[in-house]
Amino acid sequence: MENQSIAKNLVYHRKLKGFSQEKLSETTGVTVRTIQRIEKGDVNPHLETIKLLADGLQIQTDDLLVLENPKEESLQMKWLLIMHGVPIIGLMIPFFNILVSIFLWIHKREDNAIYDRHGRAIINFQITVTLLYALSFVALLTVEGWGFLFFISVIPFSLIVMLTNIAYVLKAQKCFYPLAIPVFRNKRAIVTGIGILFFAFSITSCQNSTELGISRLDGSTITTDSLTSKINQLMTDAHVHGLAITIFDNNEISYQKAFGYANAETKDSLKLNDGFYGASFSKAVFGYLVAQLAEEGILDLNKPLQEYYEVSIPEIQFEKEWRGFHELEGDLRYEEITARMCMSHSTGFPNWRWVSRAGEFTPEGKLFIEFDPGTQYSYSGEGMFLLQYAIEHITGKGLEELARERIFDPLHMDMTSYLWQERFKNKYCNGHTKKGEIIPKDSADEAGAPGSMETTMPDYARFVQHILTLSKNKSKVTELMFEPNIEIHTKEQFGALSLEPSNEFDEVGLNYGLGWGLLQSPYGFGAFKEGHGDGFQHYSIIFPETGKGVVIMTNSDNGESIFKELLELTIKDVYTPWKWQNYIPYDYAGG
Repeated sequence: MENQSIAKNLVYHRKLKGFSQEKLSETTGVTVRTIQRIEKGDVNPHLETIKLLADGLQIQTDDLLVLENPKEESLQMKWLLIMHGVPIIGLMIPFFNILVSIFLWIHKREDNAIYDRHGRAIINFQITVTLLYALSFVALLTVEGWGFLFFISVIPFSLIVMLTNIAYVLKAQKCFYPLAIPVFRNKRAIVTGIGILFFAFSITSCQNSTELGISRLDGSTITTDSLTSKINQLMTDAHVHGLAITIFDNNEISYQKAFGYANAETKDSLKLNDGFYGASFSKAVFGYLVAQLAEEGILDLNKPLQEYYEVSIPEIQFEKEWRGFHELEGDLRYEEITARMCMSHSTGFPNWRWVSRAGEFTPEGKLFIEFDPGTQYSYSGEGMFLLQYAIEHITGKGLEELARERIFDPLHMDMTSYLWQERFKNKYCNGHTKKGEIIPKDSADEAGAPGSMETTMPDYARFVQHILTLSKNKSKVTELMFEPNIEIHTKEQFGALSLEPSNEFDEVGLNYGLGWGLLQSPYGFGAFKEGHGDGFQHYSIIFPETGKGVVIMTNSDNGESIFKELLELTIKDVYTPWKWQNYIPYDYAGG
């Protein structure tokens, strides 16, 4: 081997000088035959001969000799095994795999060329695997399906490669690390490689600080993949046909997704932009409109509505006669009803004139006052209608026009309206009965503050996010909206038990603001609003002091049966009075 190296060096330097073998012989006195034999590697020349040749070529003797490196140790298998095996511990200790590989390489690279070569390969692979793991973690949190597969495959892949190379080293003192990025090609690349690595991790860390999971009221988190999986399971178990959900954290949307079907019969998947019948979410939007008018002095919340009219409320004429209040004639308590009472459900009216407070159908549809206004809580859409008419009379504008000017257009709620719009056609989901029967789409031909609104999840979430932001900024409007107006002490919100007094929910301080229910929690007050219609069940609650909240929309009469678990799962809301709301879980065993 040494002869061959001297031969190559001699040929190289001779040709570099432009000497022929004869010319070199004349210059050095070494015979042509000897030069030929040296260049063929047939002989091992004496040192004196090498010196003569070096002088003739005007180079150093060392340029022809292959000198042994006195520092180079004989290859020791234990060091190769340590270099290849110790990084496995990095699967449990972050960065250890890279740092220990670099340390061992720096310590042994000058002892033997094989240590140097193997060390670089190991470092390149460990950096690559670490970056892949970081990327897979981001994919796990952001990409449904294959993101999870990517995440769980990185560690087994790296472990198999490392174990395979340990066996390869034992057998042939060689290594092969697939997919490794050649970051450490030379000494200069060390600093660059480490810099790139830590920069990438600093970015990933920033992302992970917000994408690590959904932060909940009690400080716990849940990953998006876990949440998605559990929602799918809940819907399957409870036979909920379609659901859209938005979660807020720090006044921003942290999760928004649609599940199930827009129409279970045709198997059309529910999309986020599909329109929902908003039901009583209409009242929450109306509450914001009323608070705006009150803050601007256009409406006095405490002024009897009768004072805004030139005729008595029972004498007001309506295009649809059954909408009128003529049955109130003779009961002068209508003169006491204010906007605040209408928005906090304390007018004394039933929910609807054809349904009694006990939930019984009354086909005659007569409206009457069941208790002194302002003294009790009793949910009432009729009271909202009365206030709507008063506001339209005061402003000279219809509800849809006011909402469009003040809310829908400013917030870019383009797919939201109190009236059916042509643009909604073929962009909506159907409601479903408990048995999964399709409910034909009904479209509102008149704007109704209590419940005619069509909306989409992105639109309504934008509205709720706006309310959160206003509350964070101490807006006078949200202060009016969330001012407690009437304490609630009933067994349930609707039906016969709504007539039964109870202190069961005093712990959460049930109350009502302007179109929003209120409760108390260790994390500040909560503002909630439900929506209930044939085939559509919704719920929303926000905790403005934390910037957290959730909006749930379902197009299934089974939707309410998963609300309790969804609220705990998404934001750890255990304060919503689910029994009062009659949100009985699908698997509830009683108690």
